[in-house]
Amino acid sequence: MNFTRWSARLPGTQRRAAARTGNSSNALPPESSVPAARAERLTDDEAAPRVPAVDDLPVREVLDRIPALVALVHGPEHRLAYVNDAYVAAFGVRPVGEPASEALPELDEVGLLPLLDQVLRSSKPRTVKSRKAPGGRSYTFTCTPVDVEATPEGGGVMIFAADVTDHAEAADRLRASERRQRETAVTLQRSLLPQELEEPDDLRIAAVYHPGGTEAAVGGDWYDVITLGGGRTALVIGDVMGRGVRAAAVMGQLRTAVRAYARLDLPPHEVLQLLDGLATEIDANQIATCVYAVHDPNEGRLVYASAGHLPILVRDENGTVLRADEPTGPPLGTGGWMHASGTVPLGPGSTAVLYTDGLVERRDEDLDEGITALEHALAGARGTPQVVCDRLVRSAGVAADHDDDVAVLVLQHPARTGPDSELFRNAALELLGGVEAAPRARAFASGVLTSWRFPTDLHDLGVLAASELVANSLQHGTPPMRLRLRRTDRRLIVEVTDGDDHLPRRRRAEPADEAGRGIAIVATIASNWGSRRTPGGGKAVWCEFALRGGVT
Repeated sequence: MNFTRWSARLPGTQRRAAARTGNSSNALPPESSVPAARAERLTDDEAAPRVPAVDDLPVREVLDRIPALVALVHGPEHRLAYVNDAYVAAFGVRPVGEPASEALPELDEVGLLPLLDQVLRSSKPRTVKSRKAPGGRSYTFTCTPVDVEATPEGGGVMIFAADVTDHAEAADRLRASERRQRETAVTLQRSLLPQELEEPDDLRIAAVYHPGGTEAAVGGDWYDVITLGGGRTALVIGDVMGRGVRAAAVMGQLRTAVRAYARLDLPPHEVLQLLDGLATEIDANQIATCVYAVHDPNEGRLVYASAGHLPILVRDENGTVLRADEPTGPPLGTGGWMHASGTVPLGPGSTAVLYTDGLVERRDEDLDEGITALEHALAGARGTPQVVCDRLVRSAGVAADHDDDVAVLVLQHPARTGPDSELFRNAALELLGGVEAAPRARAFASGVLTSWRFPTDLHDLGVLAASELVANSLQHGTPPMRLRLRRTDRRLIVEVTDGDDHLPRRRRAEPADEAGRGIAIVATIASNWGSRRTPGGGKAVWCEFALRGGVT
């Protein structure tokens, strides 16, 4: 079917315009009557107004000259009736009268033929944006139904294709640039987090971080695990409000500061007090929340302080979940607040979870509902810390397009039984002072280390360290005093506590000095040593010896 035959079935205005093209091969028969659909809308007193600017428009000439690609198909088989010069220039001469599947194979390749069926059925236009056609150019296709009444072939579809290659390529470059920026931002964020978690003797720990959204801005969620020595471990998680490199930079400074303050072995609330002042100095406009907790295996609990952060959740060995939500102070950087420490049990068989608000906060839910849902998820989450991490994240519905960063830190205090329990032992001796304290301490240490089957050299070093630490406590401390020996699968720990809060320091003793060599001896023979103040005004001085392979 040629263009003349097909266009004769178009509405009257288009037929009149096509007839004025002057092309004898494609000319349409003149028609002066008003189209039927239009005539029905006119009353008896009305005449069909003629609009020269429209009625004189040469449709064929316009279609042939516009830069967009135009094709006209008709009937259920979408037989080709017309293509303009731009279409021919793009895809070559098209065989008029053939079905579109054969005459317009490029439409088949971009998946447009099913759309033609939809347009015919619904009589509504459809648009497909930025499809890459054969030849590498990208087009936006608009398919518009054409009403041709009283024809056996049924209606038709006009296909209008606009070349959007430049826009598509620009959009691809922009998306690629955004992907690179996001990858760089996420790399920056991850580089500020610990690359490998420290592994305490008495805890099993796993962490997970999910960057939020698909934009380039990074967040300020962070976590850390810091072994303090003497068997104790610090755990910290925080969230700098906002997004962007500035939030990540503040996060990095706070994390570095926490590690420095942790080495002072201060109580949690004192660490937060120092962080509060530092956050104000870094950026008074940035608000950050943080939880800092310390685990001591000898006490079976977490001592923690919170600066506006979410409560720690603990599941005990019986499966009961506790919410440690007091005390909680304001976020870091507010100043003028005296933080306080609280405690929550963490005995053998317990699991604790520290997390940021991205895990539990949803725009359409109360925050407490999210924490309650996390409690239920924790109650049923079993397995290793990494398995628990993954299950909690999945239960919260965190996906790749999640709109907020998520950080989760899970720690377990394993309940050790069987042969494994032999590798984790404790022994303690109360010392009342007096001249008999040092000999009692040496005899006690010798007997314990012999029962633990330590080799002679390690046995002797442990006894010497116990003797020197007790002697230092007798000279500079006050009762009550206690000697504690602890072994793990990796180290021997010797610790002496007393009632005086003056912390010892290592110094060089002069030849004539009668004292001052005890701590120097301990520091020389031990792998590590340190001291800290204890609740109630006392102190603890400890040292560690690394166990060599073969010690059982």
